[in-house]
Amino acid sequence: MNDIVIPHEGATPSAPDLVLRPWCTEDVAALVEVFRDPALRRWTESAVENEGDAIRWVRNQEQGWAARERFGFAVLDARPGACHGQLVGHVVLKEVASGKPSAEVGYWTAAHARGRGVAPRAVEALTDWAFDVLAADGLEHLELLHQVDNRASCRVAHKSRYVLDTVLPAAPPSCPGEGHLHVRRREA
Repeated sequence: MNDIVIPHEGATPSAPDLVLRPWCTEDVAALVEVFRDPALRRWTESAVENEGDAIRWVRNQEQGWAARERFGFAVLDARPGACHGQLVGHVVLKEVASGKPSAEVGYWTAAHARGRGVAPRAVEALTDWAFDVLAADGLEHLELLHQVDNRASCRVAHKSRYVLDTVLPAAPPSCPGEGHLHVRRREA
């Protein structure tokens, strides 16, 4: 995994290309802006209040890549021919370990990008990337978890072909209500 392959999802009739790339310090201002959204803050464990928080958050993402245990991607709305796109979301592959058959997928979408299919397309790109890059290391399936009352996340899971596997009991404080565990297996 020395060469980072940047996953992307092609344009649709209603949405431009999405590009996924590792987070960098140039994303700090956009990250602070995105985290002003109360809906995003409700469903994420992270708290980004200011530039200092955003810098720490980005560094955390970079450390995950360096340790090869957490691969966080900024999701950008990329217009044809543009070098940089607008930040529209985040996808992450976490709890990765050599020889471990599973890892967990997480994501969020910026408020201005919701309802445009960003999350399912980004999750698809991350899923393909994970199975392409980590299958030789033993990755067999991916797990996607969300609270039962987060209906939007359930729709994303279904659109991304993650099958509902289990209803999980509440696990406060991070998961105050029941949850869904969705699973997607690597295709042979």
